[in-house]
Amino acid sequence: MLFRSKRFSRGAEDEVVIDISEEFGVRKLHFGNDDTQSAMRINNPTELVLAYSRCVFGFLLFVEPPRDALLIGLGGGSIAKWVNDKLPQARLTCVELHQQVVNVARSMFALPGDSDRLEVIVGDGAAHVYAMPDACTDLIVMDAYSATGIASPLATPEFFMACRDKLADNGVLAINLWGSDKKFSEYCNRLSDVFDGKLLCLPARQKGNVIAFGFKRAQGEPRWDQLTDRARDLEVAYGLEFPEFVADLARMNPHNDRKLFI
Repeated sequence: MLFRSKRFSRGAEDEVVIDISEEFGVRKLHFGNDDTQSAMRINNPTELVLAYSRCVFGFLLFVEPPRDALLIGLGGGSIAKWVNDKLPQARLTCVELHQQVVNVARSMFALPGDSDRLEVIVGDGAAHVYAMPDACTDLIVMDAYSATGIASPLATPEFFMACRDKLADNGVLAINLWGSDKKFSEYCNRLSDVFDGKLLCLPARQKGNVIAFGFKRAQGEPRWDQLTDRARDLEVAYGLEFPEFVADLARMNPHNDRKLFI
């Protein structure tokens, strides 16, 4: 199936082509020839099929579930559906640039309609963040990657600083990155500068995704045994592989055999 949407702005570069594929009970969303952007198990629409989308929630190892959250980049709505289903205390706002992406998420990927806990806005993610009041949200997730990388306005030091300023005292910014991106180190350095070194990278065990977490507050150099205990509890509560997340944090972040430096 092929869906086509066009923004009425500067030209052909703004055209969005959405492909939908389906195999073995899994429906996938692709932006043109890009890799899979979202995936949904048809008989379990809220399952996080793609490993990177599960890694996004690695922040729960360090902070309590959010009460107010922002998602930039909707895709098929996997992250939005999981928050809506598994984090009942959270109110989530999603900002998606293209109306057609929202239409497909709702018609083909079981994204529920707006409610008092879920709002989908068609608009520019960077502009939305700049317009927010300071210290107003517990979590910002940025899942706006494409074949050409992150859109420039969503990767500047100024934008990262705006995200930091909009986070509440113990808030977290989570960004989906590609480890093979030639700008990966540059993005991480910018984030580390903005968050005064309070940055963790969690590599997904599928493809080359890396989730970068910027923390508003220092996390007190948690001990591995503490993280392991919390991971077991979270795995029971949410059904995600939190013990693997703990093990994988040692691959990309400063640590010793007793604790993680963050």
